[in-house]
Amino acid sequence: MRPHSRGRALAAAAFGVTALLAGGALAQDTPGAAAAAEATVNTGDTAWMLTSTALVLMMTIPGLALFYAGMVRKKTVLATMMQSFAITAIATVVWMVAGYSLAFGEGGAYVGDLSKLLLRGIAENWDKPFTLGSGDAAVAFTIPETVFLMFQMTFAIITPALITGAYADRMKFSAMVLFTILWLLVIYSPIAHWVWHPNGWIFALGALDFAGGTVVHINAGVAGLVAAVVLGKRVGYGHDNMAPFSLALAVIGASLLWVGWFGFNAGSAGAAGGRAGMAMLVTQLAAAIAALAWVFAEWAVKGKPSVLGAISGAVAGLVAITPAAGFVLPVPALIIGVVAGLTGFWGATALKHWCGYDDSLDAFGVHGLCGIVGALLTGVFAYGPLSATTALPDGTSGSVDQLIIQAYAVAAVFVYTAVATWILLKIVDVVVGLRVTEEEEREGLDVALHGERLG
Repeated sequence: MRPHSRGRALAAAAFGVTALLAGGALAQDTPGAAAAAEATVNTGDTAWMLTSTALVLMMTIPGLALFYAGMVRKKTVLATMMQSFAITAIATVVWMVAGYSLAFGEGGAYVGDLSKLLLRGIAENWDKPFTLGSGDAAVAFTIPETVFLMFQMTFAIITPALITGAYADRMKFSAMVLFTILWLLVIYSPIAHWVWHPNGWIFALGALDFAGGTVVHINAGVAGLVAAVVLGKRVGYGHDNMAPFSLALAVIGASLLWVGWFGFNAGSAGAAGGRAGMAMLVTQLAAAIAALAWVFAEWAVKGKPSVLGAISGAVAGLVAITPAAGFVLPVPALIIGVVAGLTGFWGATALKHWCGYDDSLDAFGVHGLCGIVGALLTGVFAYGPLSATTALPDGTSGSVDQLIIQAYAVAAVFVYTAVATWILLKIVDVVVGLRVTEEEEREGLDVALHGERLG
């Protein structure tokens, strides 16, 4: 089968939320508007999606806020938590005004239109199922669009919040606000459209991204790398003591991330069914084995297993399983987790040292690199009955064709995000300036930017 034709066959599974059985949120036997007309809101699926939405929101506040705050120095703890909290508010409004429309409006292959600007049309259909896309490619849901857009909003919230880990301790608050708004509109929303809307070109290509390996993690990781390079290293980097303020806070944050990730991955099934159960199982397995892989690698190299290594390894595993969660079986999940743990350890230690960039909290080392690992290994291990891959007769694994498709999607997102992020940062620098002064950085952002002090 030619790659393009095969991509069409894969389109029904490219977006985890739309890869459901007829008894769940997707009426596959009667696609398009006709299916939407016949479908009714399923209260069980809706309840699961409401729960998942709350879990994913918890990943940012308080999860990521505590995780990142615990890893910076005391003088920047409040400013770091403020970034996650402020981005939650900023992304919510941006998503309502235009982000959702650009991501999930009809549009074309590259970006949605403005048909859903200010959530137009939501009020008329607040208690009805909805259809994403149109024509033969449309997918019909049995959850209300309000629930779908809220679930997707939590992804739009956490993605720019992840980037803050790369430029911790040195970006102006005003620059962070402007950059976040522009980045959501110019980068996040179009990429979400590419990957998750039936009209999107990556969706049509047949790339598999169940819950955000490309849209969230590679996207945020690459943007973080560019931000770290453009802003430059922290004052004192390499010789000042930059030990974490409180690993206890970081452990609490990582634990909340782990629990919330079940909403992130299992919620992306869009229904309370077998796919959600498999996604939850493989998510747990990948996180656990990745934590162990990082710890044992660190133990072998440095002589002691660290708390920071354990929680970083778990996050690395969670990142890598995200694109694969609804498409792979338990044993491949273990393999993905091991590779992610070792890759994350290498990216957060050796790679950063060799290249000389200051990715403060390893946004690229963990999210970027492990997102790439997960996206590529999805193509290797995608299980036919779950992913609609057809290359192998027994349906037990992915294929070279699928791996090539995955690599193409990864490369496209990497390049677009890198170039567009660099341009946006330069614009922000001209408008408000990117970086605090050296004096403010030495004083700490808590006092310099917010006039407050921890304890």
